[in-house]
Amino acid sequence: MRFTKMEGLGNDYVYLNCLEGALENLPALAVRLSDRRFGVGADGLICIKPGRDGDFTMEMYNADGSRGAMCGNGIRCVGKYVYDRGLTRKTCLTIDTDAGPRRLELHVLGGAVDSVTVDMGAVRVEKPVTLEAEGACFTVIPADAGNPHGVIFCENPEEIDLTRLGPVLECHPALGERRNIEFAACPDRGHVRIRVWERGSGITLACGTGACAVFAAALEENRCGTRAEAALPGGVLTLEKRRENIFMTGPARTVFEGELP
Repeated sequence: MRFTKMEGLGNDYVYLNCLEGALENLPALAVRLSDRRFGVGADGLICIKPGRDGDFTMEMYNADGSRGAMCGNGIRCVGKYVYDRGLTRKTCLTIDTDAGPRRLELHVLGGAVDSVTVDMGAVRVEKPVTLEAEGACFTVIPADAGNPHGVIFCENPEEIDLTRLGPVLECHPALGERRNIEFAACPDRGHVRIRVWERGSGITLACGTGACAVFAAALEENRCGTRAEAALPGGVLTLEKRRENIFMTGPARTVFEGELP
């Protein structure tokens, strides 16, 4: 089976066309392909399947083989994949995910998708939780953007030791379940800076759902306005609150294609 390596802001996945059937044991395959030394190298595996109610279905696995319900950067690349390969001519699509359907608007440039706007739905923000980890005290804002997040506002996310703190906070019992962890700063009402520890994948260059979780938490605490630019190590996402939903716009890029042995 042929595969395609794609990325959104450096958040990279291996994509499989499973419209006519899927390979067996996808969790193990995700682990093998995601290995950056002995595999293709990726933050995980995404399978494109026939739509349940929408146009297509996205099935996602993290680099450790665990199932993910939603991926903001990954779903933009799904839109690019199906359009650029002629699987659809529609520029407004509905993609089914384990977190529910998501609407995509494809922005086409020169016959190929350049960027995608995703209606990420309503992000649920919960009351802050104060906890201790690695000898320090943190205020974590739980948020659900289709998958669980923990947002921590600080002055300088770039100075946080994510390698040390990420795995501890991801599994902290005070948060109830494994979560993606975001350290974020709001230098002004139109910008946020974010670093991400993704459950099941570790440090990543970007996280679309994580950016939406940070944006929703910042809105809840009146740290930003209803439109903001989110700067992550891999690039910038545009986030906008429209009524109850958050819309995310960002790039999608094909890296290379290959064939599974």
